[in-house]
Amino acid sequence: MRRRNTPAFTFLAWASFALACGFTFVGIYNMDAPLVEKGYYSVCSLFLIMSSFVLQKVVRDNQEDDDGIRKATPEKKKTGEDFS
Repeated sequence: MRRRNTPAFTFLAWASFALACGFTFVGIYNMDAPLVEKGYYSVCSLFLIMSSFVLQKVVRDNQEDDDGIRKATPEKKKTGEDFS
C-alpha cells in the first residue's frame, strides 16, 4: 500500500507545527504580563495542541470505521415494494 503523503509534505506539516508552537511560547515568554497570566496562556496553548491531536484522531478513526462498515455491509436491492 502506498503512503498518502510524501516525505516532503510530512516534513512541512511537522516543521510548521513546531514553528507555530515555538513562536507561541516565545511570545508568551516575552509578554509583559504577570507570571500567573503567562502560565494560564501556556497551559491553554498546551491544551489546545493536545485536543487538536485527539480531535484529528477521532475524525480519522470514525471515517475509517465508516469506510469499513460500508465495505462489509452488502447493499440492499431496491424494489418497487419497499416504501420505508
